[in-house]
Amino acid sequence: MDRANLSVSAGEATQANPLPRRRGRRAVFLTWVRKIHLYVGLWGAILGLLFGATGILLNHRAILKIPVEKSVQKTVQLALPEQRPGTPEELAAWLQGELKFTPEQVVQVKKQPAKTVVWDDREVLQPERWSVSLQTPQRSVSAEYFAGNRFVKLDHTDATPIGTLIRLHMSVGVNAFWVLLADTIAGSLMLLSITGLLLWTQLRAMHTVAVTTSLGALLAATWFMWSM
Repeated sequence: MDRANLSVSAGEATQANPLPRRRGRRAVFLTWVRKIHLYVGLWGAILGLLFGATGILLNHRAILKIPVEKSVQKTVQLALPEQRPGTPEELAAWLQGELKFTPEQVVQVKKQPAKTVVWDDREVLQPERWSVSLQTPQRSVSAEYFAGNRFVKLDHTDATPIGTLIRLHMSVGVNAFWVLLADTIAGSLMLLSITGLLLWTQLRAMHTVAVTTSLGALLAATWFMWSM
């Protein structure tokens, strides 16, 4: 048999049985999925361990009585400048400069309108109340100010080492770099889950149907619990 006949026979065999080519493509795809799973897991291993450990501490902090904050809490009255802040945002900006916080560490600014309260069986008009919360992984400052006062009340609390780790887990008072880093870890966990499921199914029909059914049941149960 000459070469031409051999080529024709090989082509006919490939058209008659395309299964090996499909298996080859599936094998190549799964190889890439396995590599992605491996390198993404390597990237998220260290920080994933940190987030997992601090997540366990968060879940059991009440039962284990984990000290998140140091027992020493400082309360002071800080004098305002002659030109007092006119809005809560201006107060937050002034405190940021005075206490050496960055803009992203000004976590919360609230304004409570003036109202009448009962004190010692008398009705007293309480002035407008402003509150500002400033947070870093190592410390927190809560500011309270009543419009018209010359001073602002500050409550300062330092975090324990465990408290600092928990604050890092929750991205409290951190910069944009840490937030993006934490997002990459979250994305890595999602990608690991997807690639892990693909590797388990091996793209086989029965396994894929089983995974799809399980995920559908989980989503339905989550939706049912959420709507209750």
